[in-house]
Amino acid sequence: MKHLISLLDLTTDELRRILEIADSLKSDLARSKKMAPLQGSNLALIFEKQSLRTRVSFEAGMTQLGGGCLFLGQEAGWGVRESMKDFSEVLSEYVDVIACRSYSHQTVEELAQYCTVPVINALTDFCHPCQALADVHTIAEHVGGFNSLAGQAVAYIGDANNVARSLAIACGKLDMSLTIACPEKYQFDTTALDVISNGCDGFVVQQTTDARAAVENAVAIYTDVWASMGQEQEQQQRQQDFAEYQVNEELLSVAAKDSIFLHCLPARRGQEVTDAVMDGPQSRVVTQAGNRMHVQKGLLMWLLQEVNE
Repeated sequence: MKHLISLLDLTTDELRRILEIADSLKSDLARSKKMAPLQGSNLALIFEKQSLRTRVSFEAGMTQLGGGCLFLGQEAGWGVRESMKDFSEVLSEYVDVIACRSYSHQTVEELAQYCTVPVINALTDFCHPCQALADVHTIAEHVGGFNSLAGQAVAYIGDANNVARSLAIACGKLDMSLTIACPEKYQFDTTALDVISNGCDGFVVQQTTDARAAVENAVAIYTDVWASMGQEQEQQQRQQDFAEYQVNEELLSVAAKDSIFLHCLPARRGQEVTDAVMDGPQSRVVTQAGNRMHVQKGLLMWLLQEVNE
């Protein structure tokens, strides 16, 4: 059974295939070419965390593919009212694919261990693979296609977190470079870098404390909130630590004029990014959010019609 728990689970060819399917489905939708290749299939969404983009993009995407979607919050009692083994095995009798958004990466791994249908990581503390698929899809559209991604440089301004980890893996598998700019104590440690490097043929993530240097040659400048869900108690300290890492017009002026700005959202306007950048001509945040649906449709099609037939 093939799951998507991390982008490390994919070969470069598999990652490219998902993006190709997504691109085709997006083009079909733009031409109002509607099909229902997953008619009769059901997706279960198991969410511990709040969500706008992840939930709606999965639900809308599955509906567009002709399938159904079920949302299961904490009231389902997964891992509490009954064991994860019992929950997973029974749920697998009802649905064809599961997407789980959890605080702990271990929860998604345990779910996949017992499920007999594909499991998709819809976000954990370790990684966010669906977001990274949308990120590289958006960059590809900007640079002229997937075949133009190799050699492109991406700058990530912010905490080396779950989003940064998945972005790094995606860049590594697609021969792009990634530079992370943030205070040293928020950078990836040696163990984290080894995991990425070992999964991406020796790919090396560059890390620096100099945001200006990071964006100089980047085709895409990316940022995220300074304190993610679960880190609210660190908000004040992080605001102090990241004060010099705001993505604003002055920082973008150092980058190439045709570079684009990305953010996984939700954003704290006035903190990690200014309104002028969020709403400016280089911003692709809305397109990037929209691509979440398209790449997840591609992922669902790939899992259900190609690798787990």
